[in-house]
Amino acid sequence: MSEGNSADIEMKIDPSRAKTLATQIQAVSQRVSKAANGRNVRLVAVSKLKPPADILALHRDPAVKQEHFGENYAQELMEKAEMLPKEIKWHFIGGLQSNKCKPLTTAVSNLFCVSSIDSNKKATQLNLGRSTHTDLPPLKAHIQINTSGEESKSGVTPGSEATALAKHILTECPHLSLIGLMTIGAIARSKEMKEGEENEDFRVLREERDRLQEELKEELKGSKLELSMGMSEDFEGAIQMGSDEVRVGSTIFGERPKKEDFKVKGGVEAGKS
Repeated sequence: MSEGNSADIEMKIDPSRAKTLATQIQAVSQRVSKAANGRNVRLVAVSKLKPPADILALHRDPAVKQEHFGENYAQELMEKAEMLPKEIKWHFIGGLQSNKCKPLTTAVSNLFCVSSIDSNKKATQLNLGRSTHTDLPPLKAHIQINTSGEESKSGVTPGSEATALAKHILTECPHLSLIGLMTIGAIARSKEMKEGEENEDFRVLREERDRLQEELKEELKGSKLELSMGMSEDFEGAIQMGSDEVRVGSTIFGERPKKEDFKVKGGVEAGKS
């Protein structure tokens, strides 16, 4: 058993559910590998509004050993991180309020990456929180780009806005490491795609990455920027267009409950009979 907090010992994992989850994530992994055609693509299992026992089942399964899990809500991530093994690599992928940035990075030492940075203020607060962990390397960061131009979507606009934020992280946030760009894109656009067509959101993100790498060559000091794009509906197309990371939730975990109906500790049973 991997070492973690004592609470993970008390979690009840349903064998039938664990088998279903393992089968589903293995099927997704095979599709990722086929689309990647030899490239290394990170699979983030999006576990928002799913019980900690589901995460533990996938992490502990010797045939799966899933490490990377994504969450959309800061409070939920902090609660899950407190009760699950420290070897888990957490990704924050949801809209992040400025006042949650410092608490999140202070509380979760095994936070692997924050993928939804869209302002200098949020980057600064994340940097402050990470600075409290003097023994840890800089926290990995993605800038979220609004590639579809939808007002309902978070993210900075491609161009000067993205450049300014990237420069801020690279020059003013020593406890953050800018590793790439992320987009969610328009789901309707993905659903309308025909075979062989290129997704416009993915094309915009790729071009924006290429532009920033060229313009900020000096600040990046030779580092390459990755692309985080593609979800359950479109991850194979995203990989074919160069994505280095895909975020897959419902295809692995099934449909989610309503947020108001979910409690993290509802998925934990004290192991006392």
